[in-house]
Parts: sequence; C-alpha cells; structure tokens
Amino acid sequence: MRNSFVYVAGMTLLAATVVVPAQAQDQTQVGPGNARSAAISAQSPIVQSAMAYIQSQARKIHDGNLMNQTLDGILNPNTCIQHRANLKLADKQVIIQNLLAAGLLDETDGASIPGGLMAGVFPGVLDDGTSCPHLPQPFNAAPGSAFGGHHSYPGGLPVHESNNDTADVNLAREYREVYGHPGTSDGLPTINAGDISEGTLDPANDLFINQDIILGAPLWHDWAKPIVFQWNANGSEYAEMNFGDSSASKTLGAGKTGGHHILSIAESMKRGFSPAFVITQASAHSAPTSGNEYKVVNWLRAAAIIDRIDPVAAGFLRVDSTGAYRLPVLRKLGQIDLNANGQTNLLVEYQLHNLSDADFTESGAAVAMAQVILTKLAPQFGYDPADVANYNTKYRNVVLSNIPAERLTILFSGGGQDAVFEQLQALHKRGVI
Repeated sequence: MRNSFVYVAGMTLLAATVVVPAQAQDQTQVGPGNARSAAISAQSPIVQSAMAYIQSQARKIHDGNLMNQTLDGILNPNTCIQHRANLKLADKQVIIQNLLAAGLLDETDGASIPGGLMAGVFPGVLDDGTSCPHLPQPFNAAPGSAFGGHHSYPGGLPVHESNNDTADVNLAREYREVYGHPGTSDGLPTINAGDISEGTLDPANDLFINQDIILGAPLWHDWAKPIVFQWNANGSEYAEMNFGDSSASKTLGAGKTGGHHILSIAESMKRGFSPAFVITQASAHSAPTSGNEYKVVNWLRAAAIIDRIDPVAAGFLRVDSTGAYRLPVLRKLGQIDLNANGQTNLLVEYQLHNLSDADFTESGAAVAMAQVILTKLAPQFGYDPADVANYNTKYRNVVLSNIPAERLTILFSGGGQDAVFEQLQALHKRGVI
C-alpha cells in the first residue's frame, strides 16, 4: 500500500490510502481480469462515445488503405496482430537476443515483469503463434497507462486517444493559420486572428501538412496498450517493461520508453504504413529535436527487429556518412541534405504529434488526486479500500471508467467533496456502484 498526501483547492487530504497491488500474474499469459474490465467499459457512456468519436475521426482519413486498417485495428474484435503472426517461441527468443545484441534491451529490463523479458516484449495474446493472433481484450476495455497513471481505468485508452486526436487536429489548424496565411498580394504571410479564434481555416492556406497523418498517428500510437496493459483478477494491471535504449549513443537508459510505444510502431511497420506516418507515430514520446533524434531512431530500430525487417531497406531510417542511423530524407528535404550539415531531417507532423500526446501531464496528476478523493468517499458507498479486489473492480475502476479523473478533479477544485459525491450518487442511482 502507498500513502498519498495531496493538497487540492485550498484543503488537504491526509493519509488517504491508495492501494497499488503487487503484480504476480505471469504476463506471457492473457490477463484474467480482461473480461470483467470489458464489461465495465461497455457500460460507460463516455467510453462508448469516445469509440464513436475516434471511429468518425478515422473515417476522415483520405487514404483508403490507412483508413480501413485504422478502422480494422481499433473496431474489429478479430483484427490480427500482424507483428505477432506465426511467431513461435524460438522466433521470440531470437528477437530478444537481437534486441540485446543491438543494445536496445538489457537483461535487467525484465526484472520487474512476471515472465521476464519474454513477457515484456511478447505479452500474452489470444491464438498466439498462429497466422492471426488476436488482442487479449477489446480496444475499448484497455486503460491509457499503468495502474495509477493517466487514464488507468477500463476504457481509458479510447478516451485518451479522443483527446490526443483532437489536439493534433487543432495543432495542425493552428500552424496552418499562424504560418500559412498568404495575406499580402505577393504571398507573404500574415496572421488572420479571426480565422484562428473562430476555428475556421482559410481556404487560401498554402502550407502542406498531411492531414491523414495528423488524424491517424494519435490513433495508432497507443494501439498496443490492449496487449501491454492487461488486467489482473484484482483489478490492477500488468506491469509494462521499458526498452529501446542504445547505451552506445547516449547515457544508459535515457532513451528507454514504454513497451506499448515500440510494439505499436512494430504493428504500423508490419501493416505497411509509410515512413512519414511511422516516424510521426514514433515521435509521440519524444520529438526528434533538441538532440533527441537518437531516441526516435532507436525506437524505430527496436520495432524493426521485432518485425524482422531491415529499417533502412524499408525506408524508415538511413545511414549517414559516419555510419550512424539517422531519420530519412522525405518529401523535398532531399534537395539539401540536412543530415550532412549536422541537422535532423524533420517534418512538422513529427513535432505536432509529439505535442498532441502531452495531456498525460495533467491526466496523470488527475488520477493521483482522484484516487485520494475516491478513497475518502468510498465508505459512504460501502467500499473498503483494504478489500483490494472488490474496491478496484466494483468501485475505483467503475467510477473512473464513467467519470474520468480529469472531470472529477476539476469538479472537486470548484465544488469540493460535495460536487464529486453528487457524481458518485448518479452512478449509485444507476446501480453502477
């Protein structure tokens, strides 16, 4: 157990216990709590509306293949996990050895994962080893992150993606309007404040930002979370392994990232998405700017090893004159070799997608706050936080699946405990808690 002390809106909540259970389930097996969490998310209005929203966003993608594969990956309960197709145990062992040899995985990475490195890179899925392995839980049952982190409740994933997709679209519109409005007779840019404030887009905008990538990258970035963040029987989650670092390029561990990120990149590569799309997707956890190109490069390398492909031959990376892996030259960048001049070859979509994934800075804190508030109010609804499984599966996960932490904490900051209690009462009257 962990004691949390949170100061919110002028009042202190002291010594409220937030239970984060120890993990024991072998994570090479499918999560025993997945079905219960799927049932919880299926009853949540916000989760179901989030699924409808991201479906509508996916249908705005113009490229037919990308649109259809996005709809398949998110909505089809029988979608095939393509980066896991036909992988036998021996194949997985070779992949792990190749990741270790490349410096993108180290022996200690799996120490905290029940099932070790194998479970960290290859969490349990349905029909494993066949030509069409299946997700271990529906997309709309998965959380947005580790237990206690942002959107860590059944259905947190589609809610998180709804926010991120909206952010990416709005960021692209902002860039088009601020930098792409040819307001003078000779085409020099001006800022049309009316268009920006009213949310409209000047049809004369002269900047190309790939809207299919803007729409699709946030939907694919977290695609592997139903695989990585499965549910234990007591309502807690599988642990996630971080990897993808190459100590040869930067400080050891500096480039490690969540396994869901690398597995999602591997899936997009395997489905044949363009280098511009995949690199944009890979930039979610770090834009390849300010000296961080190596992180994105190594995550692409790790995903390619999992896919058993050559990332250079496939166009996801290039090798520069020093023999180092670098981001490739895409679109018109090749007219001037920026790599040769010490720069990174960048598309604006990389940075916009990175910015759109930043809501965890608020959402992670909101969950931490909400857990304290919910613990305080739990006895009024008949729940004991010390009864971990009952508390998580019938109260904590159910409440957050229906009333996300962001809403709870904003209500709390304005209306205090009474405002949150009123929301919980609404769930109680529905018979949900």
